Amino acid sequence: MNTAVLDEAVFTLKVHKDDWARLGISRKQEHLRFMLERQVAIAERQVTVAAQAKRSPLTAEDWASGVYPIVRYLDLLHQSLAEVSRQGHPRISQRALRTRTDGQLVVTVVPTGGADKVLYRNFRGEVWMSRQVTRENLDDHLAGFYRQKDPQGKVALVLGAGNVASIAPLDVLHKLYVEGQVCLLKLNPVNDYLGPFLEDIFSGLIAAGYVRIVQGGSDVGEYLCQHGDIDEIHLTGSNLTHDAIIFGQGNEGLQRKQENRPRLTKRMTSELGNVSPVIVAPGPWTKADLQFHAENIATQMVHNGGCNCCAAQVLVLPSEWDLKKALLDEIRAVLSATPPRKAYYPGAQERYERFVQGNPNAEVLSPRTPGSLPWTLIPDLSPDDSINLCYTTESFCGLMAQTSLTGDAEEFLQRAVAFCNDRLWGTLNACIIIHPKTARSLGARLEEFIAALRYGTVGINHWPVLNFVWGATTWGAIPGHEPGNIQSGVGSVHNALLFDGPERSVIYGPFRVWPKPAWFITNRKADEIFRRLVAMHARPGFAKVLGVAFAALGG
Repeated sequence: MNTAVLDEAVFTLKVHKDDWARLGISRKQEHLRFMLERQVAIAERQVTVAAQAKRSPLTAEDWASGVYPIVRYLDLLHQSLAEVSRQGHPRISQRALRTRTDGQLVVTVVPTGGADKVLYRNFRGEVWMSRQVTRENLDDHLAGFYRQKDPQGKVALVLGAGNVASIAPLDVLHKLYVEGQVCLLKLNPVNDYLGPFLEDIFSGLIAAGYVRIVQGGSDVGEYLCQHGDIDEIHLTGSNLTHDAIIFGQGNEGLQRKQENRPRLTKRMTSELGNVSPVIVAPGPWTKADLQFHAENIATQMVHNGGCNCCAAQVLVLPSEWDLKKALLDEIRAVLSATPPRKAYYPGAQERYERFVQGNPNAEVLSPRTPGSLPWTLIPDLSPDDSINLCYTTESFCGLMAQTSLTGDAEEFLQRAVAFCNDRLWGTLNACIIIHPKTARSLGARLEEFIAALRYGTVGINHWPVLNFVWGATTWGAIPGHEPGNIQSGVGSVHNALLFDGPERSVIYGPFRVWPKPAWFITNRKADEIFRRLVAMHARPGFAKVLGVAFAALGG
């Protein structure tokens, strides 16, 4: 570890932190446009290198999760800053606001424009605000950093995630543009191959002294976390890494945690994963419904080899539903037809073995080949098994458990919410799949169940990862965690509309979608669709939107 190089990086940021905080909006927009152009220019090479590093044949995954979220977020931030320049904060239409029966303000943020209305037809993304935000004072809770007359800069350390290429740069962009902080990004050794690409994307900000990128292991991270000129830290990783940073390691760290005596007191935000549930409400499903949602659920499980903080890990089904077995069989069929993936993420093989050895009923649904992990279903777990790894530990591999709960639709959802809140580790994201007739029969009760779920993102009928991708929504744990019981973390990121007081984000999507969603693992045109989406954000235009829509028809 070369501490002199690290010290120089921190010093450069310290010198320039106030310059960035006070930099004019037009200059900040110029940086956004430059970064978007550079990301588009290098995207093909970046996706190829990422797929090679993961030993994956599916370049579409890195177009979808590695490149597209970045260009979309850069585009949205540019639009928000234009509105800040004109009126001091992003413009929120009164039509986008609604107030829940308990008084909580909700803002519809997706669709963000005409392209979204075409490409995400009948989808909706909402940000539910914290309780002190109302219709009357919403403007006072927008773009807080940009309302400061003489902002003071800060140096943020971003500890990047190792799994998905867009996470670390999106975290950096959030710190820069939403919170006004210069950034030192420490890459995770798992994907340090991204270094040259990120240095290209951020080259303008690097040249100006607002961003630095370093590589190294845990010793580098430890040194930087303890550095006196680092003001704040953001981590995307595991709760174990969080605890090591806050309390230390070994017996001393454990004792500090038990006594709530953190050794690190500077502000630290984090996103630390989840045992993500998918709740399926009973309803009058057709054969086509079963097939669609088998692909939907399997996608949530196997994307990126299951190495996602939002991967579906526990499927919660109604025990008396006459279609329960049929849905499970459809899921088995989709997984069996999906080629297994290489176990590229460190520890995946060992974690997989622990889960399977602890659950002898595990069903291996694809061949075991050297270096790869088969898609695996662990069915019929007891909902009362409080110590099963499937409930307490994020697997981070291509494995999903299933459990069942009793009751009609309303009773089942009430029990499912309690089960997820009380039994499963984490508070990042949850999914509810519900037939329109079932939803109508529940009426206002459905939103009560959504509100009762203690998760920072809830997806209705679709993968909650859309909140991550959309950028206008927020991404992070439900607020309220303390360092000694951190769960999925503290704070949120993305938030391109610059809300100062978000509580959570909720997405709503149609029960069935045609054409097939581009993110489905079974979509044959996913690669082309996401290439076109990236090009659309680089050079917007109606023809580009039509090109995406046309490509989607073949999926």
